[in-house]
Formats: sequence, structure tokens, C-alpha cells
Amino acid sequence: LVAQSSTIKTPSKSMEDHIHYFLERHTGVIRPSPNRITLLRDSNRDGVVDRSYAFLDRDLDRPFGMLVLGDKFYVADTGSVRVYPYRNGQTRIAGGKKILSLPVGGYNNHWTRNLFARADGRKIYVTVGSGSNVGEHGMENEKHRATVLEMNPDGSALRIYASGIRNPNGLAYEPQTGELWTVANERDFLGDDLVPDFLTRVRDGDFYGWPWSYWGKHVDARVDPQRPDMVAKAKAPDYALGAHVAALGLAFYTADAFPQHYRGGAFIGEHGSWNRSPYVGYKVVFVPFRNGLPSGPPQDFLTGFLPKEGTAYGRPVGVAVAPDGALLVADDTGDAIWRVAAKK
Repeated sequence: LVAQSSTIKTPSKSMEDHIHYFLERHTGVIRPSPNRITLLRDSNRDGVVDRSYAFLDRDLDRPFGMLVLGDKFYVADTGSVRVYPYRNGQTRIAGGKKILSLPVGGYNNHWTRNLFARADGRKIYVTVGSGSNVGEHGMENEKHRATVLEMNPDGSALRIYASGIRNPNGLAYEPQTGELWTVANERDFLGDDLVPDFLTRVRDGDFYGWPWSYWGKHVDARVDPQRPDMVAKAKAPDYALGAHVAALGLAFYTADAFPQHYRGGAFIGEHGSWNRSPYVGYKVVFVPFRNGLPSGPPQDFLTGFLPKEGTAYGRPVGVAVAPDGALLVADDTGDAIWRVAAKK
């Protein structure tokens, strides 16, 4: 299942917004949003899609997160979570309803809303990015933003599970410990090498500093008013991925098709920088894990999206492990799904 969406031009609130739009347009991100979910099938298992279906193409506004839970299909678009009756094998669904409203709009690409189910299926987590870079539109604009939210499968009992995470996206369980992890994009305009995007555990009640501080208790002097009390609560993330790599996708490798080195580690889709010179990201990296924690630096896994000069060939977003153990990578600028398989 592939969510097809795009950043669209939104009303500018500041000079920074104008700069974002100009730069994103030139990296191929701004375009009309298809607003549909497509079902792709490889019916003969040869590693190439041979059937395509319009699975869901009504009443959606930039869908991103998708979740199958029992006999229900959930989709998070930029302003809501919707649920549909679902039966395994269906090629098209209908009859959905909205069960949760989400804050709309957002700084740069912060319109994405991801979904992930707790292991027992009794709770669903929803990611919501900030509505600004560092709270410049007022914190009243940031209700339920820069958070991982938790809700019941019917949309009730909504609460903040973890906060102060400027733009969380990928969510996954680390296979050895069963802990929830996320990748997140940090703030802009502190230079080429600040602030590192990160990979971190997400535990109930965690606070990671946004907007008042970054990487723990490093104060961001641009935020007004300052909140020393909130800075004192801020946790440092577990693992730095580098500034402006724009980490979006996350998948732990639990299959056995790849060499032993990859088993149990994390694949991360890096969408790539738009405001850094030289550009960084534009690739899929692998982070090895040992005893439930990262155990080495990020390793290039899928590259070649960024030429020496000119526009990027593609920008990785989501990553997923296929049933045969191959890695699938959604490339939103190249309009492609890449499959990376081990040599036979």
C-alpha cells in the first residue's frame, strides 16, 4: 500500500515560509497532491509489481500514515485519522469515517502524520510535527504538535505520549527490547551543522526540548519567552544522524534474507536537506544495533540519488521490509518504489 501525497503551497506567515517554499519548489517537492492510496501487487513473486489498484481515492487530504489492525484499515491524512472496514484481499475500500481531528498546516513538510499500533493492538500512536520552526507563531499554535500522540483504536482517550520532538515521522519497535523508536527532524537556521536530526527511544512522558532547547539542555536563544523550567526537563536523544538529513522512514530488519550484519539493525530513509550547503541525506542509511541500542555510525545502504550538480534524481521517504526480506524504499521525487534484495 502506497500513500501518494505531496507538499502544497500554503499561505506564508513569515519570510522564513517564503524561503522554504522557494527552496522546496526547486528540489521537486512542491506539486499537486494526488491524495490517494494505491495497492501494488507482485502476484508472481518476481520482485516487480504487475498489478495496481486504486485502493482509496476519496475524502483524503495528503494521506501519509497507514495501518491495518484486525478488520480495520486506518489512514492518517494531514488533518484527521480515518478508519475503514477492511477484509484481507480487498482491492478497493470505502465507507470510512473520521475518528480523530488533527491540527492542520505546518512548517515546511510538517503535514505528515504517521500511524503505528502498540504490539497488543490496544493503542495507536500518531505523529504530529510542529507548526513552526521554533514556536515563532506562538505556542498556542502548537497544541498537540511536536508530539507522538496515543489513542484508542476508536479514536477516544487521546493524550500526549511524548513531546518536544519537533517533527517525528517513522515509528518502529526495536526487536530485541520491544521499545518504541522514532526518527525526527530538528530545527533550522542555526547553521549547516546544527541541529542533528535523530533516532531515539520514545517512552511515555518523554520530553525532548522543542522549542526551548535542543539535544537535551542546549538552549535555543531565539525562542521568546524562554522557559528554563522546560529546558530542565529535556532529554537528549539516543543517536545523532547528522544535521538536516531529514530522516523520515524507519524500519528494523527482522528478516533473514540479508547478511547477518543487517539483522536487528535499523534502516532509515533520509529525504535530504533543502537549506544546507553542501546537501546531505538523499539516501538510505543503516544503523547497527546491539543489545537494543545503536552500536556504530550510520552506514550508507542505498545511494546515488544526488548528482554532483543539478536536481536530485530522487528523495527517499518510507522504508519497509517485504515478506521476502527485501527492503522497499518509497522515493517521492523519483516517483518510484525501489526494491533492494540480497544477491542469490
